[in-house]
Amino acid sequence: MASASSAEPSYLPATVQSAVKVLVTGPFGVGKTTLVGSLSEITPLRTEETMTTAGAGIDDLTGREGKTTTTVALDFGRITLNPRLALYLFGTPGQQRFWPLWEDLSRGALGALAIVDSRRIGESFDVLGQLEEQGIPFAVVVNLFPDSPQHPEDELRTALDLLPDVPILHCDVRDRQAAYDVLIDFVAHLHSTSVLELQT
Repeated sequence: MASASSAEPSYLPATVQSAVKVLVTGPFGVGKTTLVGSLSEITPLRTEETMTTAGAGIDDLTGREGKTTTTVALDFGRITLNPRLALYLFGTPGQQRFWPLWEDLSRGALGALAIVDSRRIGESFDVLGQLEEQGIPFAVVVNLFPDSPQHPEDELRTALDLLPDVPILHCDVRDRQAAYDVLIDFVAHLHSTSVLELQT
């Protein structure tokens, strides 16, 4: 898998013959933009805007007092999985008012990485419900914030009401190698369930 390069621009290799889409989703402030940035081999497209008083009382900043921006459309990144196959990452806005856009972005997605903050499990229910309702295969990625409580996997699975075949992965989304390891595990999961055919 290719890593990000400091040389820009980074064009799609001419050998690439097909591309697949994976969503990066989750509730507000959970680390979606950061994960896309950690994974992308190109400078990611971001549509972040400064938060204003208009969001007061709507976007809960409890425990996220340092957060000053929010995604208002999408984040976009790219990874070349092998010489013939590219993976496009689409990060979705976390707030419910952006869900019509979220539903458009999800069309044609092979799967989704659903990021969860274990300090705020309840905030993830709506997003996970949307993925299940739309039949999108997904893995739960527990973002390891510095003060995140550690829960056994069976407790997390019960708390999130996950089916047994949904992978639960853990990483600090700021860590590029940890983010790659999560993506590799998810791609392997999609391949093992015949959702994704890895061309050679």
